[in-house]
Amino acid sequence: MRFDLGHLPRDPILLQRMVRDAVETIDRTTADLTKSAALAKLQTLRIAKLEHEVARLRRSQFGRSSEQHAADQLRLLFDEAMTSDTVTGAPANDDTPGEDAVPAIRRGGRAPLPAHLPRREIEHLPAAGGDRCDRPGCHGAQVRIGEDITEVLDYIPARFEVIRHIRPRLACRACERIMQAPVPPLPIPKARATSALLAHLLVSRFADHLPWYRQSAILRRAGVAIDRDLMGNWAGKIAWLMVPLVDRMMAHVLAAGKIHGDDTPVTLLTPGAAGEAGTRTAHFWVYLRDDRSSGDGAPPAVVYRFSADRRGAHPAEHLQDYAGYFQADAFAGYNALYRDRATGAARGIVEVGCWSHVRRKFNDVLVTSKGRSAIAAEAITRIGALFAIERRIKGSPPDVRRTLRQTEAIPRLAALRLWLEVQSRGLAPKSDLALACNYALSRWAVMVRYCDDGRLEISNNLVENALRGVSLGRKNWLFVGSAKGGEDAAIFYSLVETCRLNGIDPQAWLTDIIERIGEHPINRIDELLPWVWAKTHGHKIAA
Repeated sequence: MRFDLGHLPRDPILLQRMVRDAVETIDRTTADLTKSAALAKLQTLRIAKLEHEVARLRRSQFGRSSEQHAADQLRLLFDEAMTSDTVTGAPANDDTPGEDAVPAIRRGGRAPLPAHLPRREIEHLPAAGGDRCDRPGCHGAQVRIGEDITEVLDYIPARFEVIRHIRPRLACRACERIMQAPVPPLPIPKARATSALLAHLLVSRFADHLPWYRQSAILRRAGVAIDRDLMGNWAGKIAWLMVPLVDRMMAHVLAAGKIHGDDTPVTLLTPGAAGEAGTRTAHFWVYLRDDRSSGDGAPPAVVYRFSADRRGAHPAEHLQDYAGYFQADAFAGYNALYRDRATGAARGIVEVGCWSHVRRKFNDVLVTSKGRSAIAAEAITRIGALFAIERRIKGSPPDVRRTLRQTEAIPRLAALRLWLEVQSRGLAPKSDLALACNYALSRWAVMVRYCDDGRLEISNNLVENALRGVSLGRKNWLFVGSAKGGEDAAIFYSLVETCRLNGIDPQAWLTDIIERIGEHPINRIDELLPWVWAKTHGHKIAA
């Protein structure tokens, strides 16, 4: 309402009404402006969040997975000078070798060809290679004074052969008895495949990530026709034989005082209505025992489990017999492991946090902002100082690790907590930077728990490394055909990855185990465990 100040009415009641209308108009306008400002701020935060999510997805799909940042780049983002032990150029990984580790081969040099390979020598004599010199007017005796050797690596393609088992029938003419040797046991009854061929197919599938259909095409080039469905059928029968062995590996994992856990999604084909196939997201759960970083000589082992969904009931079932430390991410499905949902009472499993997850959230912010977030850069630097301490104590006994953490890591953690609290007060509550700060602050008790016990690790990177095989394979085989196929895959990933952790050639181990396991006494199943088997067979490869 607009007023003509030169011709205002003289009636007091009318003037009061005009004032009330004006005040109501002002209040509505103020409310509209406040609401518009709030909507604009909310819209800005939403846009920033979506940009962050798009950048993260693009990086996960097309970018590099490394979270390394040059120390010089981080120095430019804030004024504090970094000391030598806060450099974050190294990966945030507790299983990374220290700075004093000397590489076996200098950059730019040539690695010698493996000494264990057989050598075939070809001697190249000069044109005048006889006993006498062929120079005109000389004809002197030639004497070898030395030689130069050049080694090159050759490849002999794999070959197939057919083994014919001949069993003569012998007859005794005196007593008219006919004798014949029994049929030699086969890994799979009525399957025309040796344990070496079956092991090769399984290693190619679960260690080298070649799907069955690709292996079938490779074999056809060699003139051997094995259908991919037949390969899958063979794998299912071998998996059934391996179940007791994997169960013993799981018992070995659960006997540790500290284990690592994680999960990863896979696509599962599901039958739909009218025979139409659909898909759903299934999961591989992984449980790792590896205490080598704390000087423990117990053999490492990893076991995978498959489930058609991600309900927390699955890890609760897998770990129902476990008591000890469990290091994992902040997945809500793990909460039932730590406390009883009905009473809230603590269970026998103690949660340990992962600083790599914290660092990754700040790294996402730093990458999304194209390196312009000084808060994210400093957070990465402060966390990098914690990892630098871990690299120095890798392989030390637990008491040494705990002592150094108490004297060096605890003060840095206290300063980091105070800094995070100060920074979070000035941030928009829903911003990605605030969420990164609050992730660490809300879980602070479990984040600093690794300092209380030298057996614990600062991060969960060990189990994430164990999941790389599944991640690489998933890009090749794309989906799991059935729940049974997922369970079989979990068995073979357990076997192959445990061999890798112990530096054992999975081809040699599987060849021998497939040959023997069908008739091996169940009460001596421990003899077939990879680390026990290696003591007598010694088929080790470079770790």
